[in-house]
Amino acid sequence: MATVTELRYYPVKGCAGVAAAQAELTPAGLAHDRAFMVVDEEGVFRSQRVDPALATVRPTVAQDGRTLTLATTGVEPVSVAVDTEGPRREVRMFDRPFLGIDQGEEAADWLSEVLGARCRLVRVPPEHDRVTDGLVPGTSGYADSCAVHMLSRASLERFDELSGARPMPMDRFRPNVVVDGWSEPHTEDLVRRVEVGGAELGYAKLAIRCAVTLVDQDHGTKAGPEPLRTLARYRRAAAGGVAFGSKFAVLRPGTLRVGDELTVGAWGPSEL
Repeated sequence: MATVTELRYYPVKGCAGVAAAQAELTPAGLAHDRAFMVVDEEGVFRSQRVDPALATVRPTVAQDGRTLTLATTGVEPVSVAVDTEGPRREVRMFDRPFLGIDQGEEAADWLSEVLGARCRLVRVPPEHDRVTDGLVPGTSGYADSCAVHMLSRASLERFDELSGARPMPMDRFRPNVVVDGWSEPHTEDLVRRVEVGGAELGYAKLAIRCAVTLVDQDHGTKAGPEPLRTLARYRRAAAGGVAFGSKFAVLRPGTLRVGDELTVGAWGPSEL
């Protein structure tokens, strides 16, 4: 029996995640996931690829979604009222244009101090209608691509066996849903439809890994060639890059809880 063992959403793209025992799954993913994004003064998103210190920023969204708090070591936390009605501005992510609502000077000044460069914080506007790609299309906020990133413990255990190094923390891969109970690694690659917590997910594509996996998520520093070095030996994707975990679109929203059982309704071949 495969079950959910971890749920995690990332309120601010690139910043630390929030572990949850229960989370609402919306059409765009876990509630509040990648709802905010840090951009430079020209509106281009900032990423751990260039700003690894983003990993040390711990965002918290109030239950009603009206307040965002940002915290990190050595700097006084800041709490700001979330603006969902302000003027829209153009922002860019991977050279694609989107709209964002600027969250004001206090958040911008705080993030600029922590990152050592001028930046702004924007939020996804309510009318955001992004369409994500893959075998099953869907939508998401400011995630790199699809709404839900799923990874199994069996896949991480296989990686650890092959790397021969100390165990790699799951948070290096920043999944939304961690699954335990599948005996074979990379079973998530084969799932095409799955029900969990009253919700249903449809497989979109493999998760192609980037340099963010090289960042120590506790310290916000680059930590060497792993996991990409080992993944390059056995997880090269046919379409390019190295794959680890899978991306899913939300077919039916619901409430997910740690301990929920996954019921796979359809399987398919790996795209690796």
